[in-house]
Amino acid sequence: MTTSIREMLRANCECDDVAMCILGLKALDMGAYKCLLANGPMTAESLGEHLNRERSTAYRSLQNLISCGLVYRETKTIDIGGYFYEYVAVDPKRVKEMLKENVEQWYGKVSGLIENIDKELLGD
Repeated sequence: MTTSIREMLRANCECDDVAMCILGLKALDMGAYKCLLANGPMTAESLGEHLNRERSTAYRSLQNLISCGLVYRETKTIDIGGYFYEYVAVDPKRVKEMLKENVEQWYGKVSGLIENIDKELLGD
């Protein structure tokens, strides 16, 4: 993964690279999202099996995905009592919109900082 905007502009970036950069995700997180997208809702344990990772590792990725809005969880009840969680991937069209919104917010913030950089550099 690239570490700067300059590198990203020069490199042949993949969509995953851009999404990971914008949302602050790891490759495993993107793999988990894609797995949920391809296979439908699943538990953390089932996701871990698909990713060949421990349930706890899958759960951490799910928490990362939930925190940035790519996944949500649904509570499912068990007939004999109790419940479990299934995790659902957000539609890729919504992800696209989220990425655009994040870039627009970032651009606005960075543009404001750039406007004042000469004053900062001169100590005004």
